[in-house]
Amino acid sequence: MKIFGAVSAEMNVDVPASSAWKLYGTLELTKITVPKYLASVEVVQGDGGEGTIAKLTPLTGSAYCEKFTKVDNENLVKETEIVEGGFLDLGFNLYRVRFENIKTGENSCITRTTIEYYVKEESVANISDVNIVPSINIMKDVASYLTANDGKSSN
Repeated sequence: MKIFGAVSAEMNVDVPASSAWKLYGTLELTKITVPKYLASVEVVQGDGGEGTIAKLTPLTGSAYCEKFTKVDNENLVKETEIVEGGFLDLGFNLYRVRFENIKTGENSCITRTTIEYYVKEESVANISDVNIVPSINIMKDVASYLTANDGKSSN
């Protein structure tokens, strides 16, 4: 038996959704996450679109690989799933992170992050390792970066 769980958070950002997407929907996001949250990100395959596989090395802990399973430029939704190491080594069958940019006005949007997972019944104790705080911190940092740069990414 597998156990499903999900957790999400959202925040308002005073930039156009399209500006936020220029970071979330591309590899530009790594410029904010490295070195604050990750020691390194190595693109193993792809260019940042669907199918891209990246090896992420956290500041503490072991490296893991994630695959960009959805990069929807129309609806501004990006999903990644761990495909090697990380939560899979802890008995999870699926560990997915989704970022969405939702337009609320010409110069405002909501950024939402969701973590979805399936864990094997015998590994249910590891659910306590699921933590949305790092994703919330990334959203805060992206919002600060975009606000400080008038909604412009570095590309």
